[in-house]
Amino acid sequence: MRNLAISTRLSLMMGTAVLIVLIGVGTALYRSLCQQLSNRDDIALINRLDQIRTLVLDEDVQQMLSKKPHLFTNMLGNTESLLVLRFPGQPPLIEVNSAKRPLPEIVPVVASKPLTPADVHHQPAQNGVPFISAATLAMTGNPPRELEIITGRLMTERTQIQESYLRQIVLVTLCAALAVIVLSALLARRSLRPLQRLAREASAIDVRHLGHRITLHSTPYELQPLSGAFNEMLDRLENSFQQLSQVSADMAHDLRTPISNLLGQTEIALTQKRTEPYYIALLGSNFEELVRLSTMIDKMLFLARAENASQAINKVPLALEHVLDPLADYFEGPAEERHITLRFSAAGTIMADADLLQRAIANLLANAIRYADSHSEVQIDARHQPDGVLLTVTNLEDPIPTEQQERLFDRFWRADSARHASQSSSGLGLSIVRSIMQLHQGRCGVKCEQRQTRFWLLFPH
Repeated sequence: MRNLAISTRLSLMMGTAVLIVLIGVGTALYRSLCQQLSNRDDIALINRLDQIRTLVLDEDVQQMLSKKPHLFTNMLGNTESLLVLRFPGQPPLIEVNSAKRPLPEIVPVVASKPLTPADVHHQPAQNGVPFISAATLAMTGNPPRELEIITGRLMTERTQIQESYLRQIVLVTLCAALAVIVLSALLARRSLRPLQRLAREASAIDVRHLGHRITLHSTPYELQPLSGAFNEMLDRLENSFQQLSQVSADMAHDLRTPISNLLGQTEIALTQKRTEPYYIALLGSNFEELVRLSTMIDKMLFLARAENASQAINKVPLALEHVLDPLADYFEGPAEERHITLRFSAAGTIMADADLLQRAIANLLANAIRYADSHSEVQIDARHQPDGVLLTVTNLEDPIPTEQQERLFDRFWRADSARHASQSSSGLGLSIVRSIMQLHQGRCGVKCEQRQTRFWLLFPH
Protein backbone atom coordinates (compact mmCIF):
# COMPACT_ATOMS: atom_id res chain seq x y z
CA MET A 1 0.00 0.00 0.00
CA ARG A 2 2.88 2.38 0.83
CA ASN A 3 4.43 2.07 -2.63
CA LEU A 4 1.18 2.29 -4.58
CA ALA A 5 0.49 5.27 -6.81
CA ILE A 6 -1.76 7.95 -5.42
CA SER A 7 -4.39 7.30 -8.10
CA THR A 8 -4.44 3.58 -7.28
CA ARG A 9 -4.56 4.34 -3.58
CA LEU A 10 -7.46 6.77 -4.01
CA SER A 11 -9.31 4.27 -6.20
CA LEU A 12 -8.98 1.48 -3.67
CA MET A 13 -9.99 3.79 -0.85
CA MET A 14 -13.04 5.03 -2.74
CA GLY A 15 -13.99 1.49 -3.74
CA THR A 16 -13.62 0.29 -0.15
CA ALA A 17 -15.70 3.18 1.15
CA VAL A 18 -18.44 2.58 -1.40
CA LEU A 19 -18.36 -1.15 -0.69
CA ILE A 20 -18.80 -0.54 3.04
CA VAL A 21 -21.66 1.90 2.46
CA LEU A 22 -23.43 -0.42 0.04
CA ILE A 23 -23.03 -3.37 2.39
CA GLY A 24 -24.64 -1.31 5.14
CA VAL A 25 -27.46 -0.12 2.91
CA GLY A 26 -28.00 -3.60 1.45
CA THR A 27 -28.06 -5.17 4.89
CA ALA A 28 -30.61 -2.63 6.08
CA LEU A 29 -32.81 -3.17 3.01
CA TYR A 30 -32.51 -6.95 3.31
CA ARG A 31 -33.52 -6.92 6.96
CA SER A 32 -36.40 -4.55 6.20
CA LEU A 33 -37.66 -6.86 3.43
CA CYS A 34 -37.38 -9.91 5.68
CA GLN A 35 -39.30 -8.13 8.42
CA GLN A 36 -42.05 -7.05 6.03
CA LEU A 37 -42.40 -10.54 4.55
CA SER A 38 -42.52 -12.03 8.02
CA ASN A 39 -45.23 -9.58 9.10
CA ARG A 40 -47.20 -10.28 5.96
CA ASP A 41 -47.06 -14.05 6.55
CA ASP A 42 -47.98 -13.68 10.21
CA ILE A 43 -50.98 -11.53 9.32
CA ALA A 44 -52.06 -13.99 6.63
CA LEU A 45 -51.87 -16.84 9.14
CA ILE A 46 -53.91 -14.86 11.67
CA ASN A 47 -56.48 -14.01 9.00
CA ARG A 48 -56.79 -17.70 8.18
CA LEU A 49 -57.51 -18.49 11.82
CA ASP A 50 -60.05 -15.67 12.03
CA GLN A 51 -61.84 -16.92 8.92
CA ILE A 52 -62.03 -20.49 10.24
CA ARG A 53 -63.21 -19.13 13.61
CA THR A 54 -66.07 -17.42 11.79
CA LEU A 55 -66.89 -20.42 9.61
CA VAL A 56 -67.26 -22.89 12.46
CA LEU A 57 -70.02 -20.74 14.01
CA ASP A 58 -72.30 -21.93 11.19
CA GLU A 59 -73.93 -25.30 11.80
CA ASP A 60 -73.85 -26.20 8.08
CA VAL A 61 -70.12 -25.68 8.07
CA GLN A 62 -69.72 -28.18 10.87
CA GLN A 63 -71.59 -30.75 8.82
CA MET A 64 -69.46 -29.85 5.81
CA LEU A 65 -66.31 -30.36 7.93
CA SER A 66 -67.33 -33.92 8.66
CA LYS A 67 -68.56 -34.72 5.16
CA LYS A 68 -66.19 -32.81 2.82
CA PRO A 69 -62.84 -32.27 4.57
CA HIS A 70 -61.01 -32.20 1.22
CA LEU A 71 -62.48 -28.71 0.57
CA PHE A 72 -60.15 -27.26 3.24
CA THR A 73 -57.21 -28.92 1.58
CA ASN A 74 -58.08 -27.11 -1.64
CA MET A 75 -58.58 -23.84 0.30
CA LEU A 76 -55.02 -23.94 1.63
CA GLY A 77 -53.70 -24.02 -1.90
CA ASN A 78 -50.33 -25.73 -1.36
CA THR A 79 -48.76 -28.72 0.29
CA GLU A 80 -46.65 -26.77 2.77
CA SER A 81 -49.58 -25.65 4.90
CA LEU A 82 -50.77 -27.32 8.07
CA LEU A 83 -54.36 -27.28 9.33
CA VAL A 84 -55.88 -29.31 12.14
CA LEU A 85 -59.40 -28.91 13.50
CA ARG A 86 -60.34 -31.01 16.49
CA PHE A 87 -62.38 -31.02 19.61
CA PRO A 88 -60.15 -31.17 22.67
CA GLY A 89 -59.39 -34.78 23.62
CA GLN A 90 -60.89 -36.20 20.39
CA PRO A 91 -59.42 -37.27 17.01
CA PRO A 92 -59.09 -34.45 14.45
CA LEU A 93 -62.11 -33.57 12.34
CA ILE A 94 -59.77 -32.31 9.65
CA GLU A 95 -56.03 -32.76 9.41
CA VAL A 96 -54.26 -31.30 6.39
CA ASN A 97 -50.62 -32.28 6.80
CA SER A 98 -49.25 -33.64 3.57
CA ALA A 99 -45.66 -33.45 4.82
CA LYS A 100 -46.55 -35.50 7.93
CA ARG A 101 -44.98 -32.81 10.09
CA PRO A 102 -45.38 -33.22 13.87
CA LEU A 103 -47.95 -30.88 15.32
CA PRO A 104 -46.43 -27.90 17.10
CA GLU A 105 -46.70 -27.95 20.88
CA ILE A 106 -48.25 -24.52 21.42
CA VAL A 107 -50.93 -23.30 23.79
CA PRO A 108 -54.09 -22.21 21.84
CA VAL A 109 -55.48 -18.72 22.26
CA VAL A 110 -58.79 -18.65 24.08
CA ALA A 111 -61.88 -18.14 21.92
CA SER A 112 -62.83 -14.79 23.44
CA LYS A 113 -59.43 -13.20 22.81
CA PRO A 114 -58.70 -11.47 19.47
CA LEU A 115 -55.76 -12.87 17.53
CA THR A 116 -52.70 -10.73 16.89
CA PRO A 117 -49.40 -11.31 15.02
CA ALA A 118 -47.75 -11.82 18.41
CA ASP A 119 -49.65 -15.14 18.72
CA VAL A 120 -47.71 -16.56 15.77
CA HIS A 121 -44.81 -18.85 16.72
CA HIS A 122 -41.64 -19.04 14.60
CA GLN A 123 -39.69 -22.26 14.51
CA PRO A 124 -36.75 -23.25 12.32
CA ALA A 125 -37.26 -26.43 10.34
CA GLN A 126 -34.64 -29.10 9.98
CA ASN A 127 -33.51 -27.83 6.56
CA GLY A 128 -33.21 -24.22 7.82
CA VAL A 129 -36.52 -23.06 6.34
CA PRO A 130 -38.58 -21.25 8.99
CA PHE A 131 -41.97 -22.62 9.99
CA ILE A 132 -44.69 -20.44 11.50
CA SER A 133 -47.67 -21.76 13.43
CA ALA A 134 -50.57 -20.58 15.59
CA ALA A 135 -53.39 -22.20 17.52
CA THR A 136 -56.69 -20.92 18.86
CA LEU A 137 -59.98 -22.10 20.27
CA ALA A 138 -63.29 -21.32 18.55
CA MET A 139 -66.92 -21.78 19.68
CA THR A 140 -69.10 -23.81 17.34
CA GLY A 141 -72.73 -22.89 16.59
CA ASN A 142 -75.15 -25.70 17.67
CA PRO A 143 -74.36 -27.26 20.02
CA PRO A 144 -71.79 -24.74 21.32
CA ARG A 145 -68.46 -26.48 21.92
CA GLU A 146 -64.82 -25.43 21.91
CA LEU A 147 -63.02 -26.37 18.73
CA GLU A 148 -59.20 -26.26 18.62
CA ILE A 149 -57.73 -24.88 15.39
CA ILE A 150 -54.04 -25.42 14.67
CA THR A 151 -52.51 -23.98 11.54
CA GLY A 152 -48.99 -23.45 10.22
CA ARG A 153 -46.97 -22.87 7.12
CA LEU A 154 -43.46 -23.67 5.92
CA MET A 155 -41.85 -20.46 4.59
CA THR A 156 -40.17 -21.97 1.54
CA GLU A 157 -41.42 -19.28 -0.84
CA ARG A 158 -40.41 -16.49 1.50
CA THR A 159 -36.96 -18.04 1.94
CA GLN A 160 -36.50 -18.23 -1.81
CA ILE A 161 -37.50 -14.57 -2.21
CA GLN A 162 -35.06 -13.56 0.51
CA GLU A 163 -32.21 -15.58 -0.98
CA SER A 164 -32.87 -14.13 -4.43
CA TYR A 165 -32.96 -10.62 -3.03
CA LEU A 166 -29.74 -11.25 -1.12
CA ARG A 167 -27.97 -12.47 -4.25
CA GLN A 168 -29.11 -9.38 -6.13
CA ILE A 169 -27.85 -7.13 -3.34
CA VAL A 170 -24.44 -8.84 -3.30
CA LEU A 171 -24.17 -8.67 -7.09
CA VAL A 172 -25.20 -5.00 -7.25
CA THR A 173 -22.82 -4.13 -4.39
CA LEU A 174 -19.83 -5.81 -6.00
CA CYS A 175 -20.59 -4.29 -9.42
CA ALA A 176 -21.02 -0.84 -7.89
CA ALA A 177 -17.75 -1.12 -5.95
CA LEU A 178 -15.91 -2.31 -9.07
CA ALA A 179 -17.41 0.54 -11.12
CA VAL A 180 -16.41 3.05 -8.46
CA ILE A 181 -12.83 1.72 -8.41
CA VAL A 182 -12.53 2.02 -12.19
CA LEU A 183 -14.13 5.48 -12.34
CA SER A 184 -12.10 6.65 -9.35
CA ALA A 185 -8.90 5.55 -11.04
CA LEU A 186 -9.77 7.50 -14.19
CA LEU A 187 -10.89 10.60 -12.30
CA ALA A 188 -7.95 10.47 -9.88
CA ARG A 189 -5.48 10.19 -12.73
CA ARG A 190 -7.11 13.18 -14.39
CA SER A 191 -7.22 15.14 -11.13
CA LEU A 192 -3.53 14.49 -10.47
CA ARG A 193 -2.40 16.10 -13.69
CA PRO A 194 -1.65 19.40 -11.89
CA LEU A 195 0.74 17.48 -9.64
CA GLN A 196 2.49 16.04 -12.67
CA ARG A 197 2.81 19.53 -14.14
CA LEU A 198 4.11 20.77 -10.78
CA ALA A 199 6.70 17.98 -10.77
CA ARG A 200 7.80 18.93 -14.30
CA GLU A 201 8.18 22.58 -13.34
CA ALA A 202 10.08 21.66 -10.15
CA SER A 203 12.42 19.34 -12.06
CA ALA A 204 13.33 22.23 -14.39
CA ILE A 205 14.80 24.21 -11.47
CA ASP A 206 18.53 23.78 -11.02
CA VAL A 207 21.56 25.91 -10.21
CA ARG A 208 21.37 27.65 -13.59
CA HIS A 209 17.64 28.37 -13.25
CA LEU A 210 17.23 29.34 -9.61
CA GLY A 211 15.01 32.26 -10.66
CA HIS A 212 12.34 29.96 -12.14
CA ARG A 213 9.12 29.81 -10.10
CA ILE A 214 5.97 27.68 -10.09
CA THR A 215 3.08 29.39 -11.90
CA LEU A 216 0.21 29.91 -9.49
CA HIS A 217 -2.57 31.10 -11.81
CA SER A 218 -2.89 27.66 -13.46
CA THR A 219 -2.53 25.74 -10.21
CA PRO A 220 -5.66 24.31 -8.53
CA TYR A 221 -6.86 26.16 -5.46
CA GLU A 222 -5.86 23.35 -3.08
CA LEU A 223 -2.29 23.32 -4.41
CA GLN A 224 -1.76 27.09 -4.39
CA PRO A 225 -0.57 27.18 -0.72
CA LEU A 226 1.89 24.38 -1.49
CA SER A 227 3.12 26.10 -4.65
CA GLY A 228 3.38 29.42 -2.81
CA ALA A 229 5.40 27.83 0.00
CA PHE A 230 7.59 26.12 -2.59
CA ASN A 231 8.24 29.44 -4.33
CA GLU A 232 9.08 31.07 -0.99
CA MET A 233 11.51 28.24 -0.28
CA LEU A 234 13.10 28.85 -3.68
CA ASP A 235 13.40 32.55 -2.82
CA ARG A 236 15.25 31.68 0.36
CA LEU A 237 17.47 29.18 -1.41
CA GLU A 238 18.27 31.68 -4.15
CA ASN A 239 19.12 34.38 -1.60
CA SER A 240 21.25 31.93 0.38
CA PHE A 241 23.02 30.80 -2.77
CA GLN A 242 23.72 34.39 -3.80
CA GLN A 243 24.94 35.24 -0.31
CA LEU A 244 27.15 32.15 -0.28
CA SER A 245 28.59 33.13 -3.65
CA GLN A 246 29.15 36.67 -2.42
CA VAL A 247 30.78 35.41 0.77
CA SER A 248 33.10 33.15 -1.23
CA ALA A 249 34.09 36.06 -3.47
CA ASP A 250 34.61 38.39 -0.51
CA MET A 251 36.57 35.75 1.36
CA ALA A 252 38.84 35.15 -1.61
CA HIS A 253 39.36 38.92 -1.95
CA ASP A 254 40.15 39.42 1.75
CA LEU A 255 42.50 36.46 1.89
CA ARG A 256 44.25 37.38 -1.33
CA THR A 257 45.42 40.79 -0.03
CA PRO A 258 47.54 39.61 2.95
CA ILE A 259 48.81 36.59 1.03
CA SER A 260 49.82 38.86 -1.87
CA ASN A 261 51.60 41.13 0.59
CA LEU A 262 53.47 38.18 2.08
CA LEU A 263 54.49 36.87 -1.34
CA GLY A 264 55.52 40.27 -2.64
CA GLN A 265 57.58 41.24 0.37
CA THR A 266 59.25 37.82 0.51
CA GLU A 267 60.03 37.89 -3.22
CA ILE A 268 61.61 41.35 -2.95
CA ALA A 269 63.66 40.22 0.06
CA LEU A 270 65.02 37.23 -1.87
CA THR A 271 66.22 39.27 -4.87
CA GLN A 272 69.34 40.37 -2.98
CA LYS A 273 71.03 40.21 0.39
CA ARG A 274 69.44 42.60 2.92
CA THR A 275 70.52 44.14 6.17
CA GLU A 276 69.46 42.76 9.54
CA PRO A 277 67.07 45.69 10.32
CA TYR A 278 65.39 45.08 6.96
CA TYR A 279 64.80 41.43 7.78
CA ILE A 280 63.49 42.34 11.24
CA ALA A 281 61.05 44.83 9.70
CA LEU A 282 60.04 42.26 7.07
CA LEU A 283 59.38 39.57 9.68
CA GLY A 284 57.36 42.07 11.72
CA SER A 285 55.24 42.99 8.70
CA ASN A 286 54.74 39.31 7.80
CA PHE A 287 53.79 38.57 11.41
CA GLU A 288 51.05 41.23 11.29
CA GLU A 289 49.68 39.76 8.05
CA LEU A 290 49.75 36.25 9.51
CA VAL A 291 47.97 37.48 12.65
CA ARG A 292 45.35 39.06 10.43
CA LEU A 293 44.88 35.81 8.52
CA SER A 294 44.71 33.80 11.72
CA THR A 295 42.13 36.17 13.22
CA MET A 296 40.00 36.00 10.09
CA ILE A 297 40.10 32.20 10.05
CA ASP A 298 39.22 32.04 13.77
CA LYS A 299 36.23 34.31 13.20
CA MET A 300 35.02 32.25 10.25
CA LEU A 301 35.32 29.07 12.30
CA PHE A 302 33.36 30.74 15.08
CA LEU A 303 30.66 31.76 12.61
CA ALA A 304 30.46 28.22 11.25
CA ARG A 305 30.02 26.79 14.75
CA ALA A 306 27.58 29.53 15.82
CA GLU A 307 25.30 28.95 12.83
CA ASN A 308 25.03 25.28 13.67
CA ALA A 309 21.53 24.85 15.12
CA SER A 310 22.75 22.14 17.48
CA GLN A 311 25.30 24.45 19.08
CA ALA A 312 24.53 24.49 22.81
CA ILE A 313 24.93 27.65 24.85
CA ASN A 314 24.99 28.11 28.60
CA LYS A 315 22.36 30.75 29.36
CA VAL A 316 22.47 31.90 32.96
CA PRO A 317 21.41 35.09 34.77
CA LEU A 318 24.30 37.56 34.51
CA ALA A 319 24.82 40.87 36.29
CA LEU A 320 25.52 43.45 33.59
CA GLU A 321 28.06 45.21 35.79
CA HIS A 322 30.16 42.03 35.93
CA VAL A 323 30.02 41.73 32.14
CA LEU A 324 30.73 45.37 31.26
CA ASP A 325 33.41 46.25 33.82
CA PRO A 326 36.10 44.02 32.22
CA LEU A 327 35.20 45.42 28.81
CA ALA A 328 35.57 48.97 30.10
CA ASP A 329 39.08 48.18 31.30
CA TYR A 330 39.97 46.41 28.04
CA PHE A 331 38.78 49.21 25.72
CA GLU A 332 40.04 52.08 27.87
CA GLY A 333 43.36 52.19 26.00
CA PRO A 334 41.96 52.21 22.41
CA ALA A 335 39.37 54.79 23.42
CA GLU A 336 41.99 57.12 24.90
CA GLU A 337 44.07 56.87 21.71
CA ARG A 338 41.16 58.40 19.81
CA HIS A 339 40.15 60.75 22.66
CA ILE A 340 36.83 58.98 23.12
CA THR A 341 34.98 58.73 26.41
CA LEU A 342 33.24 55.49 27.35
CA ARG A 343 30.07 55.74 29.42
CA PHE A 344 28.32 52.68 30.84
CA SER A 345 24.83 53.03 32.30
CA ALA A 346 23.72 49.41 32.30
CA ALA A 347 22.45 47.64 35.40
CA GLY A 348 20.36 44.64 36.28
CA THR A 349 20.57 41.06 35.09
CA ILE A 350 20.36 39.42 31.69
CA MET A 351 19.86 35.79 30.56
CA ALA A 352 22.79 35.01 28.29
CA ASP A 353 25.95 33.02 27.79
CA ALA A 354 28.69 35.03 29.50
CA ASP A 355 31.43 34.49 26.89
CA LEU A 356 29.14 35.07 23.92
CA LEU A 357 27.60 38.17 25.50
CA GLN A 358 31.03 39.68 26.14
CA ARG A 359 32.11 38.91 22.59
CA ALA A 360 29.01 40.53 21.07
CA ILE A 361 29.37 43.71 23.14
CA ALA A 362 33.13 43.77 22.51
CA ASN A 363 32.58 43.65 18.74
CA LEU A 364 30.09 46.53 18.93
CA LEU A 365 32.42 48.54 21.19
CA ALA A 366 35.39 47.95 18.89
CA ASN A 367 33.29 49.00 15.93
CA ALA A 368 31.98 52.10 17.73
CA ILE A 369 35.45 53.22 18.90
CA ARG A 370 36.94 52.60 15.46
CA TYR A 371 34.44 54.77 13.55
CA ALA A 372 33.34 57.32 16.21
CA ASP A 373 34.31 60.97 15.90
CA SER A 374 37.37 61.98 17.88
CA HIS A 375 36.64 63.71 21.20
CA SER A 376 33.15 62.17 21.20
CA GLU A 377 31.42 59.71 23.49
CA VAL A 378 30.44 56.04 23.21
CA GLN A 379 27.44 55.20 25.37
CA ILE A 380 26.31 51.70 26.47
CA ASP A 381 22.79 51.47 27.90
CA ALA A 382 20.56 48.63 29.05
CA ARG A 383 16.79 48.83 29.29
CA HIS A 384 14.48 46.13 30.60
CA GLN A 385 11.41 45.64 28.39
CA PRO A 386 8.46 43.22 28.54
CA ASP A 387 10.00 41.09 25.79
CA GLY A 388 13.61 41.15 27.05
CA VAL A 389 16.65 43.27 27.82
CA LEU A 390 17.63 45.86 25.21
CA LEU A 391 21.35 46.67 25.05
CA THR A 392 22.43 49.67 22.94
CA VAL A 393 25.86 50.98 21.90
CA THR A 394 25.69 54.58 20.63
CA ASN A 395 28.38 56.75 19.05
CA LEU A 396 28.70 59.80 16.81
CA GLU A 397 29.96 59.27 13.27
CA ASP A 398 29.09 59.93 9.67
CA PRO A 399 25.58 58.57 9.04
CA ILE A 400 25.31 55.18 7.35
CA PRO A 401 22.99 55.26 4.32
CA THR A 402 19.63 53.64 5.02
CA GLU A 403 19.93 51.18 2.14
CA GLN A 404 23.22 49.89 3.55
CA GLN A 405 22.10 49.48 7.14
CA GLU A 406 20.38 46.12 6.47
CA ARG A 407 23.60 44.69 5.05
CA LEU A 408 25.88 45.73 7.91
CA PHE A 409 25.47 42.31 9.54
CA ASP A 410 26.40 40.41 6.35
CA ARG A 411 29.79 38.77 6.16
CA PHE A 412 32.63 40.91 4.77
CA TRP A 413 30.24 43.82 4.22
CA ARG A 414 31.52 47.30 4.93
CA ALA A 415 29.21 50.26 4.65
CA ASP A 416 31.39 52.80 2.86
CA SER A 417 34.76 53.35 1.31
CA ALA A 418 36.23 54.45 4.61
CA ARG A 419 35.20 51.16 6.20
CA HIS A 420 36.40 49.22 3.15
CA ALA A 421 39.77 50.86 3.52
CA SER A 422 40.11 49.78 7.11
CA GLN A 423 42.92 47.24 7.39
CA SER A 424 42.13 46.39 10.99
CA SER A 425 38.59 45.23 10.22
CA SER A 426 37.86 41.83 8.74
CA GLY A 427 34.18 42.60 8.03
CA LEU A 428 33.09 39.68 10.21
CA GLY A 429 32.53 41.38 13.57
CA LEU A 430 28.86 42.26 13.05
CA SER A 431 28.22 38.88 11.42
CA ILE A 432 29.45 37.27 14.64
CA VAL A 433 27.12 39.54 16.63
CA ARG A 434 24.13 38.42 14.56
CA SER A 435 25.07 34.74 14.97
CA ILE A 436 25.37 35.19 18.74
CA MET A 437 21.91 36.77 18.87
CA GLN A 438 20.48 33.92 16.80
CA LEU A 439 21.89 31.45 19.33
CA HIS A 440 20.05 33.38 22.06
CA GLN A 441 16.82 33.55 19.96
CA GLY A 442 17.27 37.32 20.13
CA ARG A 443 17.45 40.13 17.59
CA CYS A 444 19.89 42.84 16.62
CA GLY A 445 19.86 45.92 14.44
CA VAL A 446 21.13 49.42 13.83
CA LYS A 447 19.45 52.81 13.75
CA CYS A 448 20.99 56.05 12.50
CA GLU A 449 19.58 59.48 13.33
CA GLN A 450 21.55 62.38 11.93
CA ARG A 451 25.12 61.67 13.12
CA GLN A 452 24.12 59.35 15.93
CA THR A 453 24.49 55.62 15.23
CA ARG A 454 22.91 53.14 17.66
CA PHE A 455 23.45 49.37 17.48
CA TRP A 456 20.95 47.41 19.58
CA LEU A 457 20.74 43.87 20.91
CA LEU A 458 17.51 42.38 22.31
CA PHE A 459 18.00 39.38 24.62
CA PRO A 460 14.68 37.63 25.39
CA HIS A 461 13.89 36.69 28.98
